[in-house]
Amino acid sequence: MKLRSREVVAGLESLPRRALLKADGLTDADIERPFIAIANSYNNIVPGHLHLNELAKDVTVGIRAAGGTPFEFNTIGICDGIAMGTPGMCFSLPSREVVADSVELMLEAHRFDAVVGLASCDKIVPGMLMAMARVNIPAIMVTGGPMMPGEWKGQRLDVISAFEAVGAVKAGKMTEREAREIEARSCPGCGSCAGMFTANTMACMCEALGISLPGMATAHAVDTKKHRLAKQSGSQVLKLLRQGITPRKIMTRAAFENAVIVDMALGGSTNTVLHLPAIAYEAGIKLSLDTFDRLSRRTPHLCSMRPEGPHMMLDLERAGGVPAVMKRLGNLVRGSPITATGRRVQGNLKFVKAPRPNVIRQLKRPYHREGGIAILYGNLAPKGAVVKYAGVRPKMLHHQGPARIFEREEDAVKAILGKRIKPGDVVVIRYEGPKGGPGMREMLASTAAIAGMGLIESVALITDGRFSGGTRGACVGHVSPEAAEGGPIAVVREGDKILLDIRHRTLDLMIPKSELKERLAKFKPPSPRVKRGYLALYSRVVSSAAEGAIRK
Repeated sequence: MKLRSREVVAGLESLPRRALLKADGLTDADIERPFIAIANSYNNIVPGHLHLNELAKDVTVGIRAAGGTPFEFNTIGICDGIAMGTPGMCFSLPSREVVADSVELMLEAHRFDAVVGLASCDKIVPGMLMAMARVNIPAIMVTGGPMMPGEWKGQRLDVISAFEAVGAVKAGKMTEREAREIEARSCPGCGSCAGMFTANTMACMCEALGISLPGMATAHAVDTKKHRLAKQSGSQVLKLLRQGITPRKIMTRAAFENAVIVDMALGGSTNTVLHLPAIAYEAGIKLSLDTFDRLSRRTPHLCSMRPEGPHMMLDLERAGGVPAVMKRLGNLVRGSPITATGRRVQGNLKFVKAPRPNVIRQLKRPYHREGGIAILYGNLAPKGAVVKYAGVRPKMLHHQGPARIFEREEDAVKAILGKRIKPGDVVVIRYEGPKGGPGMREMLASTAAIAGMGLIESVALITDGRFSGGTRGACVGHVSPEAAEGGPIAVVREGDKILLDIRHRTLDLMIPKSELKERLAKFKPPSPRVKRGYLALYSRVVSSAAEGAIRK
């Protein structure tokens, strides 16, 4: 077992560095042990992060018990829900690269031997996984766990309940007093929002990839099970170090395909179509949109989770969590990839009990024959677009209607809440892609407004931006090429007919081919919205959403 930390502490030449470490309170015995980093995204802004310092203590106990010396450092964490619907949302996806870079910098500069990532929420977990794949020292991911659901009048609540209450008040379906009750009760404590939104989807992806211990994703933030798993993770990373098991040995192509298959069975967030390819890129693997669509077509949708379905993360945990989903999927999941347990997938699943069919359906009785996400192509999205198939009502799987054009999400939300959007319309929000936004904002404010106004079965939304994992309805995002790159979405005009056919995976602007060609030839992109600061830099180096919005 070769330890990188010996570059820091071995030999007479390292005496000054050992002196600095002793200023930290380390003994000679501490310095002789492997140096294990704890990359912690704790802050007291994000509900999913409030408890991470307590979990860090558990990880520390586990590391010490297994013979390592723990060192903790922090990175940033942005709450998508708090930023949602504001200019602040432009900074969310770009923060993923900052998380990855900051973790890489700390691991490399201090020559750590292994790392435990400790994070919750949307961009922070994938950012840490990107850094783990990039640096490729033994690593394990501890995710903070879901929030418990709220409750009001016998109805379970989550943050989406609060978002949709806004539209319900505007539509006269709820009083403002009732909405205030939902506001007070929908988020009862720490943890990632209680449904199968992006944060919890990514936690499930960590398990499916094999980089988290089994049971980690659905163990709730307030459950002592989470503390036990954190301690075990601290100890287990030392075993990975001694066995020479690194992230790139765990996160193989087969492991990524397992993660996509689990995602399709769960009906998870469309943001995985950005994050999994970005993580795979750091591991030297190309994960294309076609891979998602190919696996979706042969993977049944087995779990009906919030935002569209009735079940919360608490239900999935009680039904056996991700291991039970993988067990139900049977031969669709590959058993050969090695995992953070030191065992292969098939070894982890060997003693998993049969899942509860009321939460995780049997393969012969799925909610949908195909997976939860579909990739669409057509003259409006030549390089692809993404829709959460599992969240679309049957009558909206095929929809044709007039385009209602908006250059910013705020304008679209005003129109929706102002009752200017009518049944049958297709809301088009453009210049919200990775370059154009810049930062590819989530459109939860607009999609929740559509749902709250009672238009979820009659209005579609199309954007080169992206959606929260809490989005439901006929909402198509990631339209590529984006408007800022001169994609066809840039030349759609008010009133143009748009055809959305999800079953046949098509998204088309219903104008003659010659007219579309003429419009594109005349198109001149507008000047960038942001000319200085981090977003200006990001807009110059970020790739298409079809490639995972990676930095090139």
